Amino acid sequence: MTRTPANARQVRALMRRLGDESTGPGRAYMVGGSTAVLMGWRQATVDVDLKLDPEPPGAFDAIARAKDALKINVEVAAPDDFVPALPRWRDRSPFIVRHGSVDFFHYDFYAQALAKIERAHAQDIADVTAMHQRGLVRPSELSALFDRIEADLVRYPAIDPPAFREKVSRIVAAMREGTG
Repeated sequence: MTRTPANARQVRALMRRLGDESTGPGRAYMVGGSTAVLMGWRQATVDVDLKLDPEPPGAFDAIARAKDALKINVEVAAPDDFVPALPRWRDRSPFIVRHGSVDFFHYDFYAQALAKIERAHAQDIADVTAMHQRGLVRPSELSALFDRIEADLVRYPAIDPPAFREKVSRIVAAMREGTG
């Protein structure tokens, strides 16, 4: 089946369907492009990324039906799949809406920013810049949270810790200078 990039209307429709069709309570954290289109700094995203925690019963059946009906890609992926989970990330994950018995949140913007900085694709850096410009991440907190997870990077063998620190330092400096 041909799938198209998802716009905000489609992401909201997915959330509504996931909430209405799940058979019990849970939480869904919107990530990456999902956050970008819902917050309005991007018009569309190739994949609707989300994390289920705790997983609502029946969520995967609902996702399978919704992605086909809406003709969009849905992936279960979150920053903590790529970088260590930040302390208290759930506390920094802003509530979006409740559908049925499922609560929807944006995954912690700092965790999203660090995962995007580590990957460092042009779109990722543009997203981090958009987060900063909207006041969703502050350079001092971003740097402090990186410091908190740096020792855990050993658990992520694909990451080069010194190179990651350098990327974070460059982005933090650009934020402070008003260029990032």
